[in-house]
Amino acid sequence: MKNVMSKGFWLIFLLLGLAGCGGPSLTPLTEDGVILAFGDSLTQGVGAGEGQDYPAVLAQFAGLEVANAGRSGEQTAEGLKRLPQVLAAKQPDLLLLLEGGNDILRNRPTQSIKANLGEMIALAQEQGIDVVLIGVPEKKLFSSTAPLYRELAEEHGVLLVDDLIGELLRTPSLKSDPVHLNAEGYRALAEALDKRLRDAGAY
Repeated sequence: MKNVMSKGFWLIFLLLGLAGCGGPSLTPLTEDGVILAFGDSLTQGVGAGEGQDYPAVLAQFAGLEVANAGRSGEQTAEGLKRLPQVLAAKQPDLLLLLEGGNDILRNRPTQSIKANLGEMIALAQEQGIDVVLIGVPEKKLFSSTAPLYRELAEEHGVLLVDDLIGELLRTPSLKSDPVHLNAEGYRALAEALDKRLRDAGAY
């Protein structure tokens, strides 16, 4: 039991370290600021119970509204079509973008994935919304974040949370199935993102 707890402690320490790497700063959010979590099933919270998805847990850590706009199975082309309506409805100050996993699993062309995500980032930036891009691993065993995410972050000047999803998905105790997290995994994701946002000056 002690050994399991020790492994859990060091994993969280590692995840927080990964989430705390350098990058652009964020505009401080006001008390009524809104964070929009946009993405696929990892945002929706598939694999965990109600209220255990990462946006719900992040809202508790941050003390701010975090709107969950996750849609299971969504690919980037679909997300690009959906995002304008969600932005108009939620009027967020900060966008957490975690998408592309379904494209990668289905072997969609890298340039198409990158182009779609790039348009999403540009759409938010045109409205004065800060963007945090959350990298998704390549379709390989023990893979790190697909290079396209780093390229996008550099090209658009946005904050990248790198390798966090990959580390979580490489940890069996944090997963509900091969591609989804469980409640503990989503909590670890929320905790690491909370630290990253604080370090970047969001709140």
